[in-house]
Amino acid sequence: MIAGEAYDAWDTELVDARIAARYKLKALNVSIPMTPEWREAINSLIPGSNDAFIEPPFRCDYGTNIHLDRSFYANFNCTMLDICPITIGENVMLGPNVQLYTAAHPLDVQGRVVDAVEFGKPIIISDNVWIGGGAIICPGVTVGANSVIGAGSVVTMDVPSDVVAAGNPCRVIRPIDNGGASGCDKT
Repeated sequence: MIAGEAYDAWDTELVDARIAARYKLKALNVSIPMTPEWREAINSLIPGSNDAFIEPPFRCDYGTNIHLDRSFYANFNCTMLDICPITIGENVMLGPNVQLYTAAHPLDVQGRVVDAVEFGKPIIISDNVWIGGGAIICPGVTVGANSVIGAGSVVTMDVPSDVVAAGNPCRVIRPIDNGGASGCDKT
């Protein structure tokens, strides 16, 4: 599954792992941010997430396939389908209702419906990325460093570094001058 190969999502070991994650999600989603219980719930669900700030509610499949670098922030209602690795760099911010999907399904009826086969593709979000509210990042996408994804975008292809990208499907709107001193964009 983690390697992106076809797998049976109803395999007993995978079902047990998802159920274990649900208990950890329950603890996170009833906790109050900045409390010891909240911090413990995040660290239990996503190993190595020591300074992540995740606003409840949060949803994921396993948690163990999510890799967060320093200074990560996820606003309310974030969903990460982490059947493949989701790797997130430093200083990444996700707006409310952002969804990261590594899960995919065959297009043919036999594989998708009859055999119920699934597979996945990893997602990489590089350093200093801001993803606007309601954006969807599809399987196999990489978002380059310092980029901004507009609210409501559906990202189906890689986004280069240092750009603003938005839309459905998401496309590059313009470059970002990350050497400038401006704190806000007035264009």
